[in-house]
Amino acid sequence: MAGEKKSYTVRLLMPEGKEAEVRVAEDEYILTRAYDQRLELPSMCLQGWCLTCAGRVEGEGEWDQSHSRRYYEKDRENNFILLCTAQPRSDLTVRTHQRVSMRDCRIKNGLPAPRA
Repeated sequence: MAGEKKSYTVRLLMPEGKEAEVRVAEDEYILTRAYDQRLELPSMCLQGWCLTCAGRVEGEGEWDQSHSRRYYEKDRENNFILLCTAQPRSDLTVRTHQRVSMRDCRIKNGLPAPRA
């Protein structure tokens, strides 16, 4: 049907072996839908700035990170995603709680890396 929004399944791999799946429309943020399902995921700024909500995409997948205040091509090349401002463009599998790994990757690449 024309004008119908696409939606995708986002599989979240959380600490201690926990997993969850959320259905996210192409115009929704992954973190918002996860919170709607009462999933406890870290977040702080909700603007794609601080890295608190960082995840890492495992396997193939596409996402739009254009609403992030600070997101770099190197982040995408290394499969990092900021869940607070990421919108899916395909089904995704995301390992959550990746703030430290994303920060370390940014430092290695000479990019801004907030500590908080």
